[in-house]
Amino acid sequence: MEMANSWTVDETHRITTSILDPPARLLCGPGPSNSHPRVSNAMAMPQVGHLDPFFLNMMDDISEMLRYAWQTNNKFTVAVSGTGSAAMEACFANLVMPGDKVVTCVNGYFGDRMADMASRYGGQVEKIMRPYGTTFTVAEIQEALEKHRPAILGIVHGETSTGVLQPHMQEIGDLCRQYNTLLLVDSVTSLGGAPIFVDKWHIDAIYSGSQKTLNCPPGISMLSFSERALEKMNTRPGKVPNWYLDMTAIQKYILGTGEGRTRVYHHTAPINMNYGLREALKILTEEGLENRWKRHREVVQLLYTGLQTLGLELIVGEEDRLPQLTTVKVPEGVDAKAVASHMLNHFNIEIGGGLGELAGKAWRVGLMGYNARPDVVVALLAALRESIAAVKRA
Repeated sequence: MEMANSWTVDETHRITTSILDPPARLLCGPGPSNSHPRVSNAMAMPQVGHLDPFFLNMMDDISEMLRYAWQTNNKFTVAVSGTGSAAMEACFANLVMPGDKVVTCVNGYFGDRMADMASRYGGQVEKIMRPYGTTFTVAEIQEALEKHRPAILGIVHGETSTGVLQPHMQEIGDLCRQYNTLLLVDSVTSLGGAPIFVDKWHIDAIYSGSQKTLNCPPGISMLSFSERALEKMNTRPGKVPNWYLDMTAIQKYILGTGEGRTRVYHHTAPINMNYGLREALKILTEEGLENRWKRHREVVQLLYTGLQTLGLELIVGEEDRLPQLTTVKVPEGVDAKAVASHMLNHFNIEIGGGLGELAGKAWRVGLMGYNARPDVVVALLAALRESIAAVKRA
């Protein structure tokens, strides 16, 4: 065996770095939002093992509070180790079988992502399209269900790329039951800031992320499956074609097996991320859903009024707007990226640019959870006004 000292260590990449000191930004884009101080404190608490009884009991708390947040009694309502995209992919990986017809409702960037994921797991994808900034009618959904008779219909409840809140969810859920179709819903941005009633709307699979309206850093996500979804997952032929996101295995870890709920190891869960998610959900339950929804509606009205005073137009019609996320039309001749950069560099305030069809044409302004406050709106509007003026002067 060769001795370690027979090799010379290459020092090329051994750099000396400064003490980590990130800037204190006000995050008013499409996400991530600022972490709630209580969430940050929770994440700094002492770490335990991923099979420690304390941690397993805490995971039960998370599941129960998620049931409240989503208004569901679904047994399989769990945290997922990974960002919102992980929970999204988990839904498609576990529920799409090769050859399944999957209808995806595309009126923004993330509807297209649904279609992409479904196709990667063997789904025969049919898209129904609406322009960015608009919503689907019940008649359009029924026409697609009648024509394609899909196994799954995927729709985005709160479209992060456009700031649209999809209405008619109960009617869409009723239709999916009539056509024996699983309803799969994206609530990454809407959870915690807009009404969601999973059971009453007959939603079969729903997912969300931590970093939007819940004000927990990105890195953990959530999903919930109905009994219909679980039956399809647990009776599928062969293994789920994604080891890490295999919910047939993860349910044995999170829910346990047998009367004694014996937990079966699957992966090492991100302990401190779960601390943060638990605290974020605790904050939500303390405020109460109706109070929280009302606060987001009231605060965003202040934003709408201020934007109108600045002479700026909104892209989404009033009846279809997502309270947490507003898309603002960039005025003619104004460089959208230059304005956002000026806000970041001079005011430490982040807003987002447009995605997909709205790239360069819109700003995305988020007032999510802890950031849905009047003082945030005042600071944001002042910075936006000055930044537009500065770019015009340049």
